[in-house]
Amino acid sequence: MRILAFASQKGGSGKTTLAGHVAVEAERRGAGPVALVDTDPQGSLAEWWNAREAETPVYVRTSIGALAEDIRRLEAMGIKLLVIDTPPAITPTIAEVMRVADLVVIPAKPSPHDLRAVGATVTLVERCNKPMVFVVSDATHRARITSEAVMALSQHGTVAPSIIGHRIDYAASMIDGRTVMELDEDGKSALEITRLWQYLDGRLNGRERESMLTVSVSAAAVGADAGMI
Repeated sequence: MRILAFASQKGGSGKTTLAGHVAVEAERRGAGPVALVDTDPQGSLAEWWNAREAETPVYVRTSIGALAEDIRRLEAMGIKLLVIDTPPAITPTIAEVMRVADLVVIPAKPSPHDLRAVGATVTLVERCNKPMVFVVSDATHRARITSEAVMALSQHGTVAPSIIGHRIDYAASMIDGRTVMELDEDGKSALEITRLWQYLDGRLNGRERESMLTVSVSAAAVGADAGMI
């Protein structure tokens, strides 16, 4: 079983939206069974799942104290991917989740406040000695700040080659427990999530390596994706 953790000190970074979307896409692409865990006291991911009609991915209620034992139980049950959402703050909960994660995903919007806030999250990931990847989310169409954000983040780690655009369908789909892929699987947003999952899947399974080459692809992707946003 692989464990994917979504973490960000900054609230509103798109962490919960991406966690739900990646979990659904992984299930759709045959990487399941997939399970979700929400360690954020706000429970936004749990609320989204409760509104969802589809039976997959499954949702698991747990606590930080029981997380290690529940992970062993889920693996014994045949779960192949566990996606964990975390609180929007640097707390002991995040550290415990990072310690069990195979890969930490750090979403960041292309804004000065978001870029300043990633430092504390990166420091914690490094202390836990875990691999990480940045995902630029809520990116504005053809905005210079998007490319600047990619370059700024690339100074601290790998940036995923799929830029998540600023579109209303991400929020709209989450209202009733769905995803953009389930609203329009051929749409631009769905393609972004597909690309993101393909990259994350490669990282989790050793097909993609953390390297400066990935950063170069990410920087180029801003221009390539701009025409699609």
